[in-house]
Amino acid sequence: MAVVRRTAKGIWDRYSASDPGLLRLMAGLRTVGAILLALAVLAPLGTSVTHLVAGAMTAMVATFAIQEKEVRGQAITLALGLPVALAAISLGALLNSRVVTGDLFFIVLIFGAVYCRRFGDRGTALGLIGFQVYFVSLFVNASTSALPTLCLTLTIAFACSAVVRFAVVPETPERTLARLREAFRARLAQLIAHQIELLDADADSGEGPEKVLDDLRRSTARLHEAALMIQGRLEEGSRDAAAAALLQRRVADAEIAAERLGVLLLNARSAERVETLTLHLPSAPVPLSRRARIGPDTGTALRRDLRALHLLVVRLVPDDRGTALPYVRNRLLGYREEQGLPQGSPAIQDCFRAIGEAARAILGLRLATDGASDEEYDSPEVMRSREEFEAEEISISGEAAEAEEEEQTGLRRPTTRAAVQVAVGSALAIVGGEFLSTQRWYWAVLTCWVVFLNTASTGEIMVKGYRRLVGTVLGVVAGVALAGAVGNHTWAAFALVVLCVFGMFFTAPLSYAMMSFFVTAMLGLLYTLLNTYSLDVLVLRIEETALGAACGIIAAVLVLPVRTSHRTDEELGTVLARLRDVVSAAVSQLSGGPAVDLVDLARDLDTALDDLRRSTKPLTHPIAPLRARRQTARYIVALLETCAYHARSLAATAELVPSSKSVAADARLALAGRRITHNIDLIAAQVRDEEPDGVIESGSSIASMLDSGRHEVLRTGSVAFRVLRHLQRLDEGIVGLARPLGAPLAAPDSASEPERRLP
Repeated sequence: MAVVRRTAKGIWDRYSASDPGLLRLMAGLRTVGAILLALAVLAPLGTSVTHLVAGAMTAMVATFAIQEKEVRGQAITLALGLPVALAAISLGALLNSRVVTGDLFFIVLIFGAVYCRRFGDRGTALGLIGFQVYFVSLFVNASTSALPTLCLTLTIAFACSAVVRFAVVPETPERTLARLREAFRARLAQLIAHQIELLDADADSGEGPEKVLDDLRRSTARLHEAALMIQGRLEEGSRDAAAAALLQRRVADAEIAAERLGVLLLNARSAERVETLTLHLPSAPVPLSRRARIGPDTGTALRRDLRALHLLVVRLVPDDRGTALPYVRNRLLGYREEQGLPQGSPAIQDCFRAIGEAARAILGLRLATDGASDEEYDSPEVMRSREEFEAEEISISGEAAEAEEEEQTGLRRPTTRAAVQVAVGSALAIVGGEFLSTQRWYWAVLTCWVVFLNTASTGEIMVKGYRRLVGTVLGVVAGVALAGAVGNHTWAAFALVVLCVFGMFFTAPLSYAMMSFFVTAMLGLLYTLLNTYSLDVLVLRIEETALGAACGIIAAVLVLPVRTSHRTDEELGTVLARLRDVVSAAVSQLSGGPAVDLVDLARDLDTALDDLRRSTKPLTHPIAPLRARRQTARYIVALLETCAYHARSLAATAELVPSSKSVAADARLALAGRRITHNIDLIAAQVRDEEPDGVIESGSSIASMLDSGRHEVLRTGSVAFRVLRHLQRLDEGIVGLARPLGAPLAAPDSASEPERRLP
């Protein structure tokens, strides 16, 4: 039984890591549950198949449209959504026979639905409900005579959605945050497992190391994704602001410690110095050396300690007590202070120190989430770590942060611009769709609508339209097969519809093409239920989809266009500004300046970088025609991810200054910080198409810029050494950004002092 439990737990951990917080699973189950309950209530009432379809589609819309995190907010939005849905279905039925008036109203409704996004999650949900329910009225060909029955059907569908949301599959911010923490633990365990595989990778095998490196990159990125998702749920899911700030800091510490351990392991396995860029740039080569460089005894000890660290993460749950885990934890934590540090090269000893730092981060994460009370087994090193954590918690309790955002007005507001674009594109889609089919022209309008959702540039709209078309074509093939399989079996068709709905919501965050595939397959089944199925109808679906995507692209290009390059430049400028804020504040605190909330600054940097990553997807997509531009975009994003990692590491170290006895401020670091921020300012000016006031400074390394005490500062393994290494990598990364972005570089000075590089 123990083996079965361990196997089941391992499988669950892998799934939990692939679906952080089980958000996709819960969304699929909640939507499917609402549809099943609506069908179970409507069927005994003798509801016709047409109204069953309307009820199922309304239950689906009422469930997925609401994205608010607070339960009270969800209830209010759901209550407001019912009158909106009743008004939409009534107007759809009344205007069904009035072609011109109905089309004009549909365009106005589309404009309003998109414009409502400016009012946040509630405005977005109500606009989506209004649009989708009006679409349902067109799909089922609603009439005024059937309006009372349709209104009753919609009311039942909304009630079923509420029952499933609040009783059957409840979702609270606290529960979601708890599942996200579990996903973070699972992804952290996966990352350490891949680091162990990296240690065991055979350098003489061509495919083995490359696969391990790809797994390492992927698990590092997924851990960062989970950390960002936790940060997005902290405010609503924590009992107070202090608890949220504490958990945010502990998650950031664990992420940074795990990523740093991976970099140092790469460095120990490599034949030469490895740049942090290796972890962020896909297919970046790493010259792994043979295992003999590490040595059999040292390699065995390193492998043993990595497995012990993995055990600490796997057993990161409240009910794990006893002496075994504290003993392992105490031994690993001793490496932070050179206690029992195994012999080896400086690179190998750095790995052991990093294991100690990771063990400390895991201890802090456990204290923040579960309040583990096993102090009786503490070693002196663990006691010091607990004291540091307590001091940090006291300082966090007294901190408060305020944020201000620039308010855009008029056509500069993204929601206003998108509303105008969608309205124009929908008008074109209505005209073109009427030429293709006077009965099902609305498919072109729906495609035009969806390609604008969650997009901010012309390139994103093109990529989304392309993915929807591909998914639709594949879905038509599946729809033909499924429709032929179910024949006239109504409930078998409904069962397959429910499976398609689950697949649609489960795959939506992963692949828009897969979501479109399930949508189109579902439509083939719905047409079968409505006795309107034919191959010509599904072929028309492809034509209307292509037309709608084309109309959306035309509107995006001609009406208030936002070029992809302009969008990426804006996001790049934001990332550089956030990077400067983090570096400047961290170096200031490390130099003896006042304490600030560096964790929030680092979070803003991560959010901005995530926005930049999304905005560059049209440039890095395989269908992008300019290969050199695609490679440049990937290189710039990878460099910024590397810089963000070192900035986060600096911020995490600077946060220790006020409360730690082992980390002291050093005023000499201010000089290095000034050079880095100066270079960032010049690159930002270049991105804004402004004339740079100076040139990018490079040449002497950060270590050689310090005036005195070099040997003390550069002692391998010391905190000051680590700070200098992060500053050095930041300096190199910023200079590396200057070249592809065209910022002016200073000419090398051959007479300058020889560069002193950090390993």
